[in-house]
Amino acid sequence: MKIRTVLASAALLLSTHAFAAPPAKAVLLDFSSEALIDAASAKAMLAEGIPDRVWKVYPSSKWGFVSQVEGGVTAAGVCVVTARVMMIALTPTVKAPLFRPNKTATTFDAANGASAEQCKALARAKLGEALQGVVSSLVKS
Repeated sequence: MKIRTVLASAALLLSTHAFAAPPAKAVLLDFSSEALIDAASAKAMLAEGIPDRVWKVYPSSKWGFVSQVEGGVTAAGVCVVTARVMMIALTPTVKAPLFRPNKTATTFDAANGASAEQCKALARAKLGEALQGVVSSLVKS
């Protein structure tokens, strides 16, 4: 009888661990300005910033995430950045993204006298804030 209990506990533990793993085929899209952040970095920030509990409630077979960072340094030397993260639904059959956002968060900022590198750092920070805004509206921490 004890062996059954141990095996059942192990099976339950392994099955919950399997569901907690981040999805391998999550739809993460990026439409950012290459001058501020490259697509690979933006997608990596999305992948790292979305906790497992979001994927438990909103499975990757039905939901995806889109990031968009725009802006740059103006002629007057002002860095202007806008970052947006959206959770979008996927079509049931081909898993194509539907551009009808369910949750959206947008952040923006401006910095006087910022260099190109400082502007890129500001863009990454604003993308992180927008992602945190969407995640916090989906699940409680």
